[in-house]
Amino acid sequence: MSAPANDTKIAQEHRAANEHDGDAAHGSLKGYMTGFVLSVLLTAVPFYLVMERPLESTAWIGFLVVAFAAVQVVVHMIFFLHMNARAEEGWTFMALMFTLVVVVITLSGTLWVMYNLNTNMMPGDMHDMSQMP
Repeated sequence: MSAPANDTKIAQEHRAANEHDGDAAHGSLKGYMTGFVLSVLLTAVPFYLVMERPLESTAWIGFLVVAFAAVQVVVHMIFFLHMNARAEEGWTFMALMFTLVVVVITLSGTLWVMYNLNTNMMPGDMHDMSQMP
């Protein structure tokens, strides 16, 4: 009778070792499929906007592509990375906020530098190439 008791103890230890944190989000097929479909749509729509140019303004197309990219990042974080404010006592959410602040600072600084370089370093009339050195 010691073998079944030992089996039960091993099975209990195995279950205890494989238990997950109650707050941790676990993916389901429905959740993964929802994330996948949203990701495909959030990729296909900007692709259509760039390839077919249904809008005349390239600035609006660029804005929409960036907006779709931001939404897609959120979709990936929610549906695939299972990030929320409850996971790991909020530390995951705090790390996300810090990352977003760093990304915003980096992107805005990069765009500012590129704009200033374009404004200050490019010749005034690029259409007349005969005057180029």
